[in-house]
Amino acid sequence: MSERHTTLRSMHDLGLAAWFGGSLMGALGVNGAAARINDTTERLPVASAGWARWTPVNAAAIGAHLAGAVGELVTESPRMARQAGVGRISAVKTALTVGALAVTGYSRLVGMRLEKAGGPPVEGTTEPSHHTPANVAASQRQMKLLQWAVPALTGALVVVSAYMGEQQKPGQVFRGMLDRAGGIMSAPKHIGKVAAVGAAGRSLVGAAR
Repeated sequence: MSERHTTLRSMHDLGLAAWFGGSLMGALGVNGAAARINDTTERLPVASAGWARWTPVNAAAIGAHLAGAVGELVTESPRMARQAGVGRISAVKTALTVGALAVTGYSRLVGMRLEKAGGPPVEGTTEPSHHTPANVAASQRQMKLLQWAVPALTGALVVVSAYMGEQQKPGQVFRGMLDRAGGIMSAPKHIGKVAAVGAAGRSLVGAAR
């Protein structure tokens, strides 16, 4: 079997890059530009239109990333079993991915509520004004947090992926395999010590009787 998985890695990296970059650009670019529109009733519809156009591309990027991530997980599973530390960081990456998916999905639901709000007067996409309806203002306050949570989580995924790439260097693999082998070798010793302590305890109890 070939040790090269260029397609899987490309899907993983390009999908994550679009997911992270798109969310960051949207928070800074789309929302920031919409806030500069003079007509306060046009700010929210313009931003909502921009996010709606990006949503299908973002969904495709997330799908590509997940497909690549699952493929890499399958192909790297033998190394996870042999190299210490790979399993733990894989669990961290999985948790971050689930969190990013949940926040992205919820932010889209909030965004759809803002789209349906029409054109109420607002200070910005995530900043209500004194004339903004209460329900719209509540959604805006939620979006103000969500717009930064997505790039934060996906940015953390980029860092974790870089760390996992470092783990694949020959020196790191060798040290990780030694650590895993050392843990396995020391396990019987620990079991023997526990058994010895148990036997000693039973002897003391018998003597006491």
